[in-house]
Amino acid sequence: MSNPNIAEAITLMESFAERTGLSGDRPPRRYLWTDAFAVCNFLGLAQATGEQRYTELALRLVDQVHHTLGCHRDDDPRSGWLSGLNDRDGERHPTRGGLRIGKALPERRPDEPYDELLEWDRDGQYFHYLTKWMHALDQVALATGEPRYNLWARELAKTAHHAFSFLLSPSGPRRMYWKMSVDLSRSLIPTMGQHDPLDGYLSCLELQATAVALPKAEAEPNLTEEIGQLAAMVEDGGWTTSDPLGIGGLLTDTQRVDNLVRRGMISDAQLREDLLTAAQFSLRSYDAGGELHQSSEYRLAFRELGLAIGLQAIENMWQAANDEATPSSTSPELRAQLQALREYATLRNDIESVWRDHQHHHSAAWSEHRDINEVMLATCLVPEGFLIKKALTA
Repeated sequence: MSNPNIAEAITLMESFAERTGLSGDRPPRRYLWTDAFAVCNFLGLAQATGEQRYTELALRLVDQVHHTLGCHRDDDPRSGWLSGLNDRDGERHPTRGGLRIGKALPERRPDEPYDELLEWDRDGQYFHYLTKWMHALDQVALATGEPRYNLWARELAKTAHHAFSFLLSPSGPRRMYWKMSVDLSRSLIPTMGQHDPLDGYLSCLELQATAVALPKAEAEPNLTEEIGQLAAMVEDGGWTTSDPLGIGGLLTDTQRVDNLVRRGMISDAQLREDLLTAAQFSLRSYDAGGELHQSSEYRLAFRELGLAIGLQAIENMWQAANDEATPSSTSPELRAQLQALREYATLRNDIESVWRDHQHHHSAAWSEHRDINEVMLATCLVPEGFLIKKALTA
């Protein structure tokens, strides 16, 4: 393999597949966030190498996730699909009940007291994990031309939005729960994730656009109602964050907005400007904090790698801004904002060089999160499967 990034990503992803039961004889061990990135990585490797086996691994992983995280746990007295559908209908609509996180411990019972530390290890459903899976399914639909993956993503979007969002009062603003029970019947953490409405809004727009463009895609479920409600929530803004993973997500969301603006799915580019402004402020503050200068044993690789992925998204936006085919989509103000953010490109190089160095893989912080660390490192090395969406036209 002449490209060292591709070769290293292949090593990381094949090791992940073996270790988590996607290939080989080990029982499946699935975790929704990691698996969403992994699906995209396999698609990216298929694109980079031309080898069909990586697409097959992506499809096998989708199937495993649905049959593991779309169903009740082995230690749960309930069984079958989370949706309650029978076996036949559940196979046809595996995401209608949402998808479990995949945490080690069962969810907190209604009669159990809340324990903030323990809750991190308990199962349930996270909205921001579900949007990552929607994106992964949509990428599969785009890569294979198979509309059922987009259908499953839209069914998941509709289920998730109506389970997680609620009105504070009949005339009040709409809010979202951060964590729900496995069956989506009760909230486990009632506070709202900072970027959850934004992720939901962009995901629904993308899924709707793919459904229109893919031949033979079913018209329903239509996400127009969800898009309208989420658009109203996004108007509240408040995107700045000090978390590197959150900054990375903000940057990748900005590229998603840019793609949607250039495809005519978003008519007002103000959201793109607002996100870029928030990202620049967040990056300036994070860089000044000096976290990347600490010893690697006190740092969480996957959070920093999320930032590195986001910085690649900005580079993609810069390339699109300089594409002669779309000059009218690029204003001087946008170019200036992107140029300011590109000054942080060295952070991406610094993050990748640290976590590609195996001497930093011996700490407890690395080994405890090995799966997510290695998969997101592979995303940094071969980002095409996660970041790039094919431009489809109806």
